[in-house]
Amino acid sequence: MRRPALLIAFLAGLTLLGPAARIHAQAVSPPEDPPVTAAEGGQTLDDILARQRGEGGARPLRDIAAPAAGGTPPGAGPLGTLGPVSDSGQWDRFRHGTEKVTVSAGGDTAKIVIQDGGMWWQKTRVATAPWGGYLLLAMIVLLAVFYLLRGRIRLSHGPAGITIARFSALERFAHWLLAGSFILLGLTGLYSLFARQMLLSPPGTANTEAAILARQGGAPAETLLAYTKWIHNNVAWAFILGLILVFVFWVAHNIPNRTDLVWFAKGGGLVGKSHPPAKKFNAGQKIIFWAVILLGGSVAASGLSLLFPFDLPLFGKTFAVLNQLGAPGWIGLDPLPEQLAPQEEMQFAQLWHAIVSFVLMAIIIAHIYIGTVGMEGAWDAMGSGEVDLNWAKEHHSLWVEEVEAKSSAGSTQATPAE
Repeated sequence: MRRPALLIAFLAGLTLLGPAARIHAQAVSPPEDPPVTAAEGGQTLDDILARQRGEGGARPLRDIAAPAAGGTPPGAGPLGTLGPVSDSGQWDRFRHGTEKVTVSAGGDTAKIVIQDGGMWWQKTRVATAPWGGYLLLAMIVLLAVFYLLRGRIRLSHGPAGITIARFSALERFAHWLLAGSFILLGLTGLYSLFARQMLLSPPGTANTEAAILARQGGAPAETLLAYTKWIHNNVAWAFILGLILVFVFWVAHNIPNRTDLVWFAKGGGLVGKSHPPAKKFNAGQKIIFWAVILLGGSVAASGLSLLFPFDLPLFGKTFAVLNQLGAPGWIGLDPLPEQLAPQEEMQFAQLWHAIVSFVLMAIIIAHIYIGTVGMEGAWDAMGSGEVDLNWAKEHHSLWVEEVEAKSSAGSTQATPAE
Protein backbone atom coordinates (compact mmCIF):
# COMPACT_ATOMS: atom_id res chain seq x y z
CA MET A 1 0.00 0.00 0.00
CA ARG A 2 2.88 2.36 0.63
CA ARG A 3 4.22 2.18 -2.98
CA PRO A 4 0.95 3.32 -4.65
CA ALA A 5 0.70 6.13 -2.14
CA LEU A 6 4.22 7.31 -2.88
CA LEU A 7 3.55 7.17 -6.66
CA ILE A 8 0.40 9.25 -6.28
CA ALA A 9 2.26 11.81 -4.17
CA PHE A 10 5.07 12.02 -6.74
CA LEU A 11 2.66 12.65 -9.64
CA ALA A 12 0.82 15.27 -7.63
CA GLY A 13 4.09 17.06 -6.98
CA LEU A 14 4.88 17.16 -10.69
CA THR A 15 1.46 18.61 -11.38
CA LEU A 16 2.04 21.40 -8.88
CA LEU A 17 5.59 22.12 -10.04
CA GLY A 18 4.69 22.27 -13.79
CA PRO A 19 3.24 25.83 -13.82
CA ALA A 20 6.07 27.07 -11.67
CA ALA A 21 8.64 25.59 -14.04
CA ARG A 22 6.97 27.24 -17.02
CA ILE A 23 6.91 30.60 -15.24
CA HIS A 24 10.61 30.24 -14.41
CA ALA A 25 11.47 29.36 -18.02
CA GLN A 26 9.60 32.39 -19.31
CA ALA A 27 11.46 34.57 -16.85
CA VAL A 28 14.96 33.47 -17.89
CA SER A 29 14.46 32.87 -21.66
CA PRO A 30 15.74 35.79 -23.71
CA PRO A 31 13.32 37.57 -26.02
CA GLU A 32 13.47 36.65 -29.70
CA ASP A 33 15.27 39.01 -32.02
CA PRO A 34 12.89 41.53 -33.59
CA PRO A 35 12.31 41.15 -37.35
CA VAL A 36 14.78 42.97 -39.54
CA THR A 37 13.21 45.97 -41.20
CA ALA A 38 13.64 46.95 -44.84
CA ALA A 39 15.95 49.77 -43.80
CA GLU A 40 18.21 47.24 -42.07
CA GLY A 41 18.41 45.00 -45.15
CA GLY A 42 15.20 43.03 -44.74
CA GLN A 43 12.90 42.25 -47.62
CA THR A 44 9.21 42.14 -48.29
CA LEU A 45 7.12 40.28 -50.86
CA ASP A 46 7.07 43.44 -52.98
CA ASP A 47 10.88 43.50 -52.90
CA ILE A 48 11.08 39.90 -54.12
CA LEU A 49 8.56 40.47 -56.92
CA ALA A 50 10.35 43.66 -57.99
CA ARG A 51 13.66 41.82 -58.32
CA GLN A 52 11.99 39.07 -60.34
CA ARG A 53 10.66 41.73 -62.72
CA GLY A 54 14.21 43.01 -63.11
CA GLU A 55 13.53 46.25 -61.25
CA GLY A 56 16.38 47.49 -59.11
CA GLY A 57 19.54 45.65 -58.20
CA ALA A 58 20.18 42.62 -56.06
CA ARG A 59 19.43 42.84 -52.35
CA PRO A 60 22.62 44.05 -50.61
CA LEU A 61 24.36 41.70 -48.22
CA ARG A 62 23.72 42.68 -44.62
CA ASP A 63 26.68 42.94 -42.30
CA ILE A 64 25.19 40.51 -39.83
CA ALA A 65 28.21 40.68 -37.57
CA ALA A 66 27.61 44.37 -36.80
CA PRO A 67 25.21 45.30 -34.01
CA ALA A 68 21.98 47.03 -34.86
CA ALA A 69 21.69 50.68 -33.94
CA GLY A 70 21.62 50.87 -30.16
CA GLY A 71 21.50 47.09 -29.89
CA THR A 72 23.71 44.31 -28.64
CA PRO A 73 26.20 42.59 -30.93
CA PRO A 74 24.95 39.15 -32.10
CA GLY A 75 26.08 36.42 -29.75
CA ALA A 76 26.87 38.75 -26.86
CA GLY A 77 23.69 37.90 -24.97
CA PRO A 78 21.79 34.68 -24.41
CA LEU A 79 20.97 32.73 -27.56
CA GLY A 80 17.51 33.17 -29.04
CA THR A 81 15.53 30.51 -30.88
CA LEU A 82 17.67 30.96 -34.00
CA GLY A 83 21.00 31.50 -32.28
CA PRO A 84 23.03 34.70 -32.57
CA VAL A 85 22.27 35.00 -36.32
CA SER A 86 18.97 34.59 -38.14
CA ASP A 87 18.52 31.95 -40.82
CA SER A 88 18.10 34.59 -43.52
CA GLY A 89 21.47 36.07 -42.60
CA GLN A 90 23.14 32.71 -42.91
CA TRP A 91 21.59 32.10 -46.33
CA ASP A 92 22.80 35.55 -47.36
CA ARG A 93 26.34 34.41 -46.60
CA PHE A 94 25.79 31.22 -48.59
CA ARG A 95 24.53 33.23 -51.54
CA HIS A 96 27.44 35.70 -51.57
CA GLY A 97 30.09 33.05 -50.89
CA THR A 98 31.18 34.43 -47.50
CA GLU A 99 30.05 31.45 -45.43
CA LYS A 100 32.81 28.99 -44.53
CA VAL A 101 31.82 25.67 -46.09
CA THR A 102 33.86 22.50 -45.84
CA VAL A 103 33.35 19.40 -48.00
CA SER A 104 34.95 15.99 -47.98
CA ALA A 105 35.12 15.70 -51.79
CA GLY A 106 34.40 17.69 -54.93
CA GLY A 107 36.75 20.63 -54.53
CA ASP A 108 35.75 24.29 -54.50
CA THR A 109 32.75 23.80 -56.77
CA ALA A 110 31.18 21.43 -54.24
CA LYS A 111 31.23 24.24 -51.67
CA ILE A 112 28.67 26.25 -53.63
CA VAL A 113 25.34 26.08 -51.81
CA ILE A 114 23.58 28.90 -53.71
CA GLN A 115 24.70 29.55 -57.28
CA ASP A 116 23.91 33.22 -57.70
CA GLY A 117 25.01 33.21 -61.34
CA GLY A 118 21.59 31.94 -62.31
CA MET A 119 20.34 35.52 -62.33
CA TRP A 120 22.63 36.65 -65.17
CA TRP A 121 21.77 33.45 -67.06
CA GLN A 122 18.05 34.10 -66.71
CA LYS A 123 18.40 37.68 -67.96
CA THR A 124 20.57 36.58 -70.90
CA ARG A 125 18.16 33.77 -71.75
CA VAL A 126 15.18 36.13 -71.74
CA ALA A 127 17.07 38.61 -73.94
CA THR A 128 18.32 35.94 -76.37
CA ALA A 129 14.96 34.33 -77.11
CA PRO A 130 13.38 37.29 -78.99
CA TRP A 131 16.47 37.75 -81.17
CA GLY A 132 16.32 34.09 -82.14
CA GLY A 133 12.70 34.57 -83.14
CA TYR A 134 13.61 37.65 -85.17
CA LEU A 135 16.27 35.63 -87.01
CA LEU A 136 13.74 32.98 -88.07
CA LEU A 137 11.20 35.60 -89.15
CA ALA A 138 13.88 37.48 -91.10
CA MET A 139 14.81 34.32 -92.99
CA ILE A 140 11.16 33.62 -93.87
CA VAL A 141 10.65 37.20 -95.07
CA LEU A 142 13.88 37.08 -97.10
CA LEU A 143 12.81 33.87 -98.82
CA ALA A 144 9.36 35.29 -99.53
CA VAL A 145 10.91 38.36 -101.17
CA PHE A 146 13.28 36.15 -103.17
CA TYR A 147 10.37 34.04 -104.38
CA LEU A 148 8.46 37.14 -105.51
CA LEU A 149 11.50 38.43 -107.41
CA ARG A 150 12.94 35.18 -108.80
CA GLY A 151 9.95 32.87 -108.82
CA ARG A 152 10.30 29.14 -108.88
CA ILE A 153 13.46 27.82 -110.52
CA ARG A 154 12.08 25.71 -113.37
CA LEU A 155 13.65 23.32 -115.85
CA SER A 156 15.03 25.15 -118.88
CA HIS A 157 13.99 22.45 -121.38
CA GLY A 158 11.14 20.84 -119.48
CA PRO A 159 11.09 17.30 -118.08
CA ALA A 160 12.64 14.54 -120.17
CA GLY A 161 10.25 11.89 -118.97
CA ILE A 162 13.23 9.67 -118.10
CA THR A 163 14.44 9.34 -114.52
CA ILE A 164 17.81 8.55 -113.00
CA ALA A 165 18.41 7.09 -109.52
CA ARG A 166 19.81 9.75 -107.21
CA PHE A 167 19.47 8.47 -103.63
CA SER A 168 19.00 4.94 -102.32
CA ALA A 169 16.31 3.97 -99.81
CA LEU A 170 18.86 3.83 -97.01
CA GLU A 171 20.14 7.32 -97.83
CA ARG A 172 16.60 8.68 -97.85
CA PHE A 173 15.89 6.98 -94.51
CA ALA A 174 18.92 8.67 -92.96
CA HIS A 175 17.87 12.04 -94.39
CA TRP A 176 14.28 11.82 -93.15
CA LEU A 177 15.33 10.49 -89.77
CA LEU A 178 17.57 13.52 -89.37
CA ALA A 179 15.06 15.97 -90.87
CA GLY A 180 12.03 14.66 -88.99
CA SER A 181 13.78 14.56 -85.63
CA PHE A 182 15.21 18.05 -86.15
CA ILE A 183 11.80 19.51 -86.96
CA LEU A 184 10.33 17.91 -83.84
CA LEU A 185 13.26 19.11 -81.75
CA GLY A 186 12.89 22.61 -83.16
CA LEU A 187 9.17 22.80 -82.38
CA THR A 188 9.51 21.41 -78.86
CA GLY A 189 12.56 23.56 -78.20
CA LEU A 190 10.78 26.73 -79.31
CA TYR A 191 7.77 25.84 -77.19
CA SER A 192 9.94 25.21 -74.14
CA LEU A 193 11.76 28.50 -74.67
CA PHE A 194 8.77 30.75 -75.30
CA ALA A 195 5.85 29.02 -73.59
CA ARG A 196 6.72 30.00 -70.03
CA GLN A 197 6.91 33.65 -71.03
CA MET A 198 3.99 33.79 -73.48
CA LEU A 199 1.52 31.23 -72.07
CA LEU A 200 2.28 30.91 -68.38
CA SER A 201 3.30 34.54 -67.89
CA PRO A 202 1.63 36.83 -70.47
CA PRO A 203 3.34 40.18 -71.06
CA GLY A 204 2.60 42.60 -68.26
CA THR A 205 1.86 39.85 -65.73
CA ALA A 206 5.13 37.93 -65.88
CA ASN A 207 5.96 38.14 -62.20
CA THR A 208 2.90 39.40 -60.42
CA GLU A 209 1.91 37.58 -57.28
CA ALA A 210 -1.16 36.12 -59.02
CA ALA A 211 0.95 34.79 -61.93
CA ILE A 212 3.44 33.17 -59.58
CA LEU A 213 0.71 31.49 -57.57
CA ALA A 214 -0.98 30.32 -60.81
CA ARG A 215 2.26 28.70 -62.00
CA GLN A 216 2.64 26.93 -58.70
CA GLY A 217 -0.85 25.48 -59.12
CA GLY A 218 0.10 23.33 -62.14
CA ALA A 219 -1.74 24.87 -65.10
CA PRO A 220 -2.38 22.77 -68.26
CA ALA A 221 0.45 24.60 -69.98
CA GLU A 222 2.81 23.36 -67.26
CA THR A 223 1.73 19.78 -67.96
CA LEU A 224 2.25 20.28 -71.69
CA LEU A 225 5.71 21.69 -70.97
CA ALA A 226 6.61 18.56 -69.04
CA TYR A 227 5.60 16.32 -71.97
CA THR A 228 7.39 18.66 -74.39
CA LYS A 229 10.61 18.30 -72.43
CA TRP A 230 10.27 14.51 -72.40
CA ILE A 231 9.77 14.42 -76.18
CA HIS A 232 12.67 16.80 -76.75
CA ASN A 233 15.10 14.80 -74.61
CA ASN A 234 14.23 11.44 -76.19
CA VAL A 235 13.93 12.48 -79.84
CA ALA A 236 17.47 13.81 -79.50
CA TRP A 237 18.79 10.25 -79.80
CA ALA A 238 17.15 9.85 -83.22
CA PHE A 239 18.71 13.14 -84.31
CA ILE A 240 22.17 11.98 -83.24
CA LEU A 241 21.75 8.68 -85.09
CA GLY A 242 20.57 10.46 -88.25
CA LEU A 243 23.49 12.87 -88.00
CA ILE A 244 25.97 10.00 -87.89
CA LEU A 245 24.35 8.15 -90.80
CA VAL A 246 24.22 11.25 -93.02
CA PHE A 247 27.87 11.98 -92.30
CA VAL A 248 28.96 8.44 -93.15
CA PHE A 249 26.92 8.29 -96.37
CA TRP A 250 27.76 11.68 -97.84
CA VAL A 251 30.99 13.04 -96.41
CA ALA A 252 32.99 11.76 -99.41
CA HIS A 253 30.72 13.70 -101.80
CA ASN A 254 30.97 16.95 -99.84
CA ILE A 255 34.71 17.56 -99.87
CA PRO A 256 35.26 21.04 -101.42
CA ASN A 257 36.89 21.14 -104.87
CA ARG A 258 37.54 23.56 -107.72
CA THR A 259 34.14 23.10 -109.30
CA ASP A 260 32.67 24.79 -106.23
CA LEU A 261 34.48 28.01 -107.13
CA VAL A 262 32.88 27.97 -110.58
CA TRP A 263 29.49 27.31 -108.99
CA PHE A 264 29.87 30.34 -106.72
CA ALA A 265 31.15 32.51 -109.59
CA LYS A 266 27.95 31.83 -111.56
CA GLY A 267 25.67 32.36 -108.57
CA GLY A 268 24.73 28.71 -108.38
CA GLY A 269 21.99 29.12 -110.95
CA LEU A 270 19.93 31.17 -108.49
CA VAL A 271 20.83 34.31 -110.43
CA GLY A 272 20.30 34.05 -114.17
CA LYS A 273 19.13 30.97 -116.06
CA SER A 274 22.37 29.03 -116.57
CA HIS A 275 23.29 26.31 -114.10
CA PRO A 276 26.99 25.76 -113.41
CA PRO A 277 28.35 22.20 -113.55
CA ALA A 278 28.37 20.23 -110.31
CA LYS A 279 28.94 16.73 -109.04
CA LYS A 280 26.47 14.83 -106.82
CA PHE A 281 26.40 17.77 -104.40
CA ASN A 282 26.93 21.34 -105.54
CA ALA A 283 28.65 24.02 -103.47
CA GLY A 284 25.39 25.25 -101.94
CA GLN A 285 24.46 21.76 -100.82
CA LYS A 286 27.93 21.30 -99.37
CA ILE A 287 27.40 24.40 -97.24
CA ILE A 288 24.14 22.94 -95.98
CA PHE A 289 25.84 19.59 -95.31
CA TRP A 290 28.70 21.01 -93.26
CA ALA A 291 26.40 23.42 -91.44
CA VAL A 292 24.22 20.48 -90.40
CA ILE A 293 27.20 18.35 -89.38
CA LEU A 294 29.11 21.03 -87.47
CA LEU A 295 26.25 23.01 -85.97
CA GLY A 296 24.14 19.90 -85.47
CA GLY A 297 27.06 18.18 -83.78
CA SER A 298 27.54 21.18 -81.52
CA VAL A 299 23.84 21.21 -80.64
CA ALA A 300 23.98 17.49 -79.88
CA ALA A 301 27.08 17.88 -77.70
CA SER A 302 25.59 20.74 -75.68
CA GLY A 303 22.35 18.80 -75.36
CA LEU A 304 24.20 15.79 -73.97
CA SER A 305 25.96 18.09 -71.53
CA LEU A 306 22.57 19.35 -70.38
CA LEU A 307 21.33 15.79 -69.90
CA PHE A 308 24.49 14.69 -68.06
CA PRO A 309 26.04 17.82 -66.50
CA PHE A 310 28.05 15.85 -63.92
CA ASP A 311 29.49 13.45 -66.49
CA LEU A 312 29.94 15.59 -69.62
CA PRO A 313 31.07 19.08 -68.63
CA LEU A 314 32.17 20.97 -71.75
CA PHE A 315 32.73 24.62 -71.05
CA GLY A 316 35.23 24.49 -68.20
CA LYS A 317 37.63 22.47 -70.38
CA THR A 318 36.87 24.61 -73.42
CA PHE A 319 37.56 27.82 -71.48
CA ALA A 320 40.86 26.35 -70.28
CA VAL A 321 41.97 25.75 -73.88
CA LEU A 322 40.88 29.24 -74.93
CA ASN A 323 42.79 30.75 -72.01
CA GLN A 324 45.94 28.86 -73.02
CA LEU A 325 45.61 30.28 -76.52
CA GLY A 326 45.04 33.77 -75.11
CA ALA A 327 41.79 34.04 -77.07
CA PRO A 328 39.90 36.17 -74.48
CA GLY A 329 42.63 38.81 -74.69
CA TRP A 330 42.12 39.14 -78.44
CA ILE A 331 38.84 40.92 -77.78
CA GLY A 332 39.85 42.61 -74.54
CA LEU A 333 38.34 40.10 -72.10
CA ASP A 334 39.75 38.68 -68.89
CA PRO A 335 40.59 34.97 -68.74
CA LEU A 336 37.47 32.82 -68.74
CA PRO A 337 36.54 30.79 -65.65
CA GLU A 338 37.87 27.25 -65.77
CA GLN A 339 36.38 25.86 -62.54
CA LEU A 340 32.63 25.70 -63.11
CA ALA A 341 29.96 24.17 -60.93
CA PRO A 342 27.54 21.78 -62.67
CA GLN A 343 24.88 24.50 -62.54
CA GLU A 344 27.19 26.91 -64.34
CA GLU A 345 28.03 24.27 -66.94
CA MET A 346 24.30 23.84 -67.61
CA GLN A 347 23.77 27.60 -67.90
CA PHE A 348 26.51 28.01 -70.51
CA ALA A 349 25.36 24.86 -72.31
CA GLN A 350 21.74 26.03 -72.46
CA LEU A 351 22.66 29.41 -73.93
CA TRP A 352 24.98 27.84 -76.51
CA HIS A 353 22.37 25.17 -77.29
CA ALA A 354 19.72 27.81 -77.96
CA ILE A 355 21.89 30.19 -80.00
CA VAL A 356 23.36 27.50 -82.30
CA SER A 357 19.92 25.92 -82.72
CA PHE A 358 18.44 29.21 -83.91
CA VAL A 359 21.21 29.61 -86.50
CA LEU A 360 20.74 26.02 -87.70
CA MET A 361 16.96 26.42 -87.90
CA ALA A 362 17.37 29.50 -90.09
CA ILE A 363 19.65 27.55 -92.45
CA ILE A 364 17.28 24.59 -92.58
CA ILE A 365 14.34 26.88 -93.42
CA ALA A 366 16.27 27.99 -96.52
CA HIS A 367 17.04 24.34 -97.33
CA ILE A 368 13.37 23.40 -97.05
CA TYR A 369 12.41 26.28 -99.34
CA ILE A 370 14.81 25.17 -102.09
CA GLY A 371 13.72 21.54 -101.79
CA THR A 372 9.99 22.31 -102.08
CA VAL A 373 8.55 25.45 -103.66
CA GLY A 374 11.87 27.03 -104.62
CA MET A 375 13.01 24.56 -107.28
CA GLU A 376 11.10 22.37 -109.70
CA GLY A 377 11.96 18.69 -109.45
CA ALA A 378 14.09 18.98 -106.30
CA TRP A 379 11.55 17.22 -104.06
CA ASP A 380 11.77 13.99 -106.08
CA ALA A 381 15.36 13.46 -104.97
CA MET A 382 14.26 12.73 -101.40
CA GLY A 383 10.74 11.68 -102.28
CA SER A 384 11.07 8.72 -104.62
CA GLY A 385 14.86 8.86 -104.98
CA GLU A 386 14.45 9.19 -108.77
CA VAL A 387 14.94 12.56 -110.51
CA ASP A 388 14.18 13.65 -114.05
CA LEU A 389 17.16 13.28 -116.36
CA ASN A 390 16.94 16.88 -117.61
CA TRP A 391 16.86 18.14 -113.99
CA ALA A 392 19.94 16.08 -113.18
CA LYS A 393 21.83 17.38 -116.24
CA GLU A 394 20.97 21.00 -115.47
CA HIS A 395 21.90 20.93 -111.77
CA HIS A 396 24.45 18.09 -111.49
CA SER A 397 25.87 17.57 -114.97
CA LEU A 398 29.24 16.22 -113.79
CA TRP A 399 27.50 13.66 -111.61
CA VAL A 400 25.33 12.50 -114.54
CA GLU A 401 28.46 12.06 -116.65
CA GLU A 402 30.01 9.91 -113.91
CA VAL A 403 26.88 7.75 -113.62
CA GLU A 404 26.60 7.30 -117.40
CA ALA A 405 30.31 6.49 -117.65
CA LYS A 406 29.99 3.78 -115.00
CA SER A 407 26.87 2.44 -116.69
CA SER A 408 28.48 2.23 -120.12
CA ALA A 409 31.63 0.66 -118.66
CA GLY A 410 29.52 -1.97 -116.94
CA SER A 411 27.58 -2.79 -120.09
CA THR A 412 30.82 -3.00 -122.13
CA GLN A 413 32.43 -5.43 -119.70
CA ALA A 414 29.34 -7.65 -119.59
CA THR A 415 29.54 -10.80 -121.72
CA PRO A 416 26.44 -12.16 -123.46
CA ALA A 417 25.07 -15.44 -122.26
CA GLU A 418 25.63 -18.43 -124.58
